[in-house]
This record gives sequence, structure tokens and C-alpha cells, in this order.
Amino acid sequence: MITAGVARAPNRAMLRAVDFKDGISTKPIVGVANGHSNMNPCNAGIQPLVDRAMRALREAGAMPQVFGTPTVTDGIGMGTDGMKYSLVSREVIADADRNAVNGQMMDGALVIGACDKNMPGGMMAMARMNVPAIYVYGGTIKPGNWKGQALTIASAFEAVGAFTPGKMSQDDFEGIEKNACPTVGACGGMFTANTMSSSWSRPSPGR
Repeated sequence: MITAGVARAPNRAMLRAVDFKDGISTKPIVGVANGHSNMNPCNAGIQPLVDRAMRALREAGAMPQVFGTPTVTDGIGMGTDGMKYSLVSREVIADADRNAVNGQMMDGALVIGACDKNMPGGMMAMARMNVPAIYVYGGTIKPGNWKGQALTIASAFEAVGAFTPGKMSQDDFEGIEKNACPTVGACGGMFTANTMSSSWSRPSPGR
């Protein structure tokens, strides 16, 4: 542990300044990778999950240490030079999470995210950390609605394709844009986040 023994007095001294108290050398330190941001709806609802996780870890006798992770969003970067950073960001996220956990010799990790980049990035980090780790998915966005039609962010992209050649009215175009993303959560569709969060199983032979 990074807090045990005489030689670790400086470590404990610094940690006391961030809410570590007596018994510091016996409590496991769990890193909480917080994917919350208001850069996109995917991650904008994560903070309540992080707050609850921090409380639960403390109640279980661990000391949580929260740190932020970056993210970019295809739905916003699409069609711009911003997409050059999309796949690269997965490695950046993986490195950020791993560096925080392994750089301070944490005993475990809880990674919380909800988008197509911090979900695989966080899972990659967990595979490299070599400590017990859990991933918590923030959940998918609720569908939007326009004139009785269910919407996702894909509906907005499709609306661009229909409106540009004059096959969609201005009213419908604006209605879809304004209602496609009614709340927070990962993009509604079987994209990376929702695909990774889904699981299936099949019975073993003979059962």
C-alpha cells in the first residue's frame, strides 16, 4: 500500500489534506474515474452516480479518490475536423484513467462513463491497471418525439439529408432538431456505448 509504514509518512501527510483521517494506512484506496461533463448529453447525467458511489465506498470502509476523464462526442464532432480526435480519445482516456490509478498505487478502481469513447477507453484502462475494477454505465438517453415519431440523434442526421434537397419542411426539420435529444444519456441507438452495455447468453449444451 502507498500509505503503510514509516517511509510513507509524507504520503499520508498529503492525503490528510484531502480528507484522509486516522486509520489511513489500513483503508483501501479506490479511484473513481468520473466521466461527467456538460460537453454532451451522454455524460451530463453521471455526477449523481459518482456521488452515490463515493458514499457507498466510504460506508464500506474504503477511501474513494475521484478524478475526471476527458471525452469527445461523435455526434457533435461529426462532419468537422474534430472527428480526427475521436478514436484517438479512447487511448487518451485509457491512459488518463490508468495513470491516475497506477500512478498513486490505488487498490482498486470504479470507472463511470456513458459514451462511445469513455466506455471502451475506461474498459481498456481497467484491463491494464491490474487492480480490481468495476465499470458503471450511466445509461442511455430517452427517445425524443416529433409528431408521434420516436427520435434519436440519428434522426437529426437523417433530417439534414432530407431537408437539404428540399424533401422536408422547415417546420419538421426544426422540430426534429429541437426534440431529438430530450434529456441526458448516451446516444439512443446500438452504437458503442449501448452495444457494450448489452449482454446476451446462450444455454450450455445439454441444458
